[in-house]
Amino acid sequence: MVLALAMPAAAQNGGEGLSPTLAAIKARHVVHLGYRESSPPFSFLDQAGRPIGYSLELCEAIVEEIGTEIDDPALRIEYVKVTSDDRIAAVLEGKIDLECGSTTANAERSKQVAFSPLMFVAGTKLMVPKGSAISAATDLKGKTVVVTKGTTNEVAMHNADKKFALGLTVVTAPDHEQSYQMLVDGKVDAFATDDILLYGLIARHKSQDKLRVTGDYLSYDPYGIMFRKSEPQLAAVVERAFRRLGSNHDLIPLYNKWFVGRLPTGERLNVAISPQLEEAFHVLDDSPSGNQ
Repeated sequence: MVLALAMPAAAQNGGEGLSPTLAAIKARHVVHLGYRESSPPFSFLDQAGRPIGYSLELCEAIVEEIGTEIDDPALRIEYVKVTSDDRIAAVLEGKIDLECGSTTANAERSKQVAFSPLMFVAGTKLMVPKGSAISAATDLKGKTVVVTKGTTNEVAMHNADKKFALGLTVVTAPDHEQSYQMLVDGKVDAFATDDILLYGLIARHKSQDKLRVTGDYLSYDPYGIMFRKSEPQLAAVVERAFRRLGSNHDLIPLYNKWFVGRLPTGERLNVAISPQLEEAFHVLDDSPSGNQ
């Protein structure tokens, strides 16, 4: 505790005593946020080509907390595009300070990077044409499925292939938009990714009459904001930002803004918060009312 209390004072001393990421941010007065181009409503581009989304708003709250920690309230944000394939490397190589996308926090990835508290729970499902006979993974025998490169969904589909002896052909595309387009163009029989991302793409392209999401969950995917590990001070800042949002009762309204209300790009997802996520947010509430 003494160390934590001493940090802000040390922070005024040209970055001495700060963890590597926070010291670098203080030196440049800039936070680099990694964003995705086609992961609505988490991280995507508006009509003017600006990065927006639920994950980016959470990251902006973390940036505020970083500013307090390093005594630099006027921090600038620079947005850096990442893909599902290069996002972990971008964190490890210092190209970005926070990854604000739709990234599953799992044990394998936690060997390399750190994650914020839970911000969403998703799972792998299938997107297929409206008239397709596919309604479950077992209907995929001999079929071709596209997944986005570097995602947990790729592992989920290979696992399903083995489990159900499907003889699947699994192909990859660089990002969700390209995967979506391969399905629309008839090059594959299904697109497998997290259910919420499939609903987001259908809403964004207004393709409810052409495509549907189907099947049981083929994976469990808890999302978090990704950052460099082995930096306890940075992890504490991220945790504090989430607890501040939780205690101010801002998390559920923020969720509703992006998942229930109309998005800045015009569409609505109408996906109510799950009991699991609501409970996770409640745990972050340190206010007196939150402990009742």
